[in-house]
Amino acid sequence: MNEIRVKRAYNKRIVEPEIIQPSNYNINERFQFVDQMIMMLADGDQASVVLTGPGGLGKSHTVIHSLMSAGYEDISNLDDIDMSDYPEVKAFKKVSGYMTPKGLYRELYENRTSVLVFDDIDSILQNEVSINLLKAALDSYSTRIISYKADIKDTDLPKSFEFTGRVVFISNLSSNKIDQAIISRSLSVDLSMTNKEKIDRMKFLLNQDKFMPEYNTEYKNDALNLIESVMNQVKELSLRTLIQVTKIRASNPDGNWENLSKYVMCG
Repeated sequence: MNEIRVKRAYNKRIVEPEIIQPSNYNINERFQFVDQMIMMLADGDQASVVLTGPGGLGKSHTVIHSLMSAGYEDISNLDDIDMSDYPEVKAFKKVSGYMTPKGLYRELYENRTSVLVFDDIDSILQNEVSINLLKAALDSYSTRIISYKADIKDTDLPKSFEFTGRVVFISNLSSNKIDQAIISRSLSVDLSMTNKEKIDRMKFLLNQDKFMPEYNTEYKNDALNLIESVMNQVKELSLRTLIQVTKIRASNPDGNWENLSKYVMCG
């Protein structure tokens, strides 16, 4: 009996927490690299960009801001529009949620001349059929042909087409969990951060005019200082945390806001 227990304990899979090592480049420099890469993609000099790292610290916002700064129009709320019918429009579409290979094929077809931003759609990065479609879309050849030879009942979808668009992948996965064929075809930035780097990123964003402009700067700084003091106990260290604590601080200007904030952050 004891021998069986020992074997079971030995064979039990132990999941170690991921240890994030500081990068040679600080987090704000790496976000600047994101902006530069997206500009290259917007200019047509790069077919794809991959951004990896934890959510809640501005990956999506940075991509969208960079594309709009490059003169691209956000068509994310427009469905079933073939953008090749509007060649004069520089457009991007952000897509989130779950997606099947057939759904991916449709998105690539309907946006074959535009920029597609796949935001946290891990299903397409872990499905063999989807990966093969993406490999064709991101190929280094001058002409990129995407084919889907499976049975397609939608008569408006061809069996193959030329893709001249570009793709941005935003994922909370670490880069080593993404198919290397996708990574090798793309410019990529790993935005994984230590807790200290997350605080540094918050400090940078806090000083931007567009970050929570409706709240007093003193309240935002008070919130960040409290977060920094307990950063290793916080359940989720992200911009959402800073937003929550700033709101608590503003709602209790004369009261004991620290204890409520610590409860919300740390439980």
